[in-house]
Amino acid sequence: MSYLDNNALVAEYLSLAAEDPNPDVFLAALGEVVKARGVAQIAKDSGLGRESLYKALSVGAHPRFETINSVLRALGVKIAVVAEHGS
Repeated sequence: MSYLDNNALVAEYLSLAAEDPNPDVFLAALGEVVKARGVAQIAKDSGLGRESLYKALSVGAHPRFETINSVLRALGVKIAVVAEHGS
């Protein structure tokens, strides 16, 4: 998935996944991006161990905000809060 090398496309991909009411959709998408970028490198850049990273991104996991934020920063993207349409 070569598009996962482009930060702007990764941000768009993860933003769309985050809109799904099922949090596992976002975690699965984040996991795909992490795998595409290299788990070892993202673990190192985020300050997490590989095992911890795998656990945090597994289906049904409930990772801490700090964990997700660290992974996103290691990927070169960040969380942004926007108003919903019509609000």
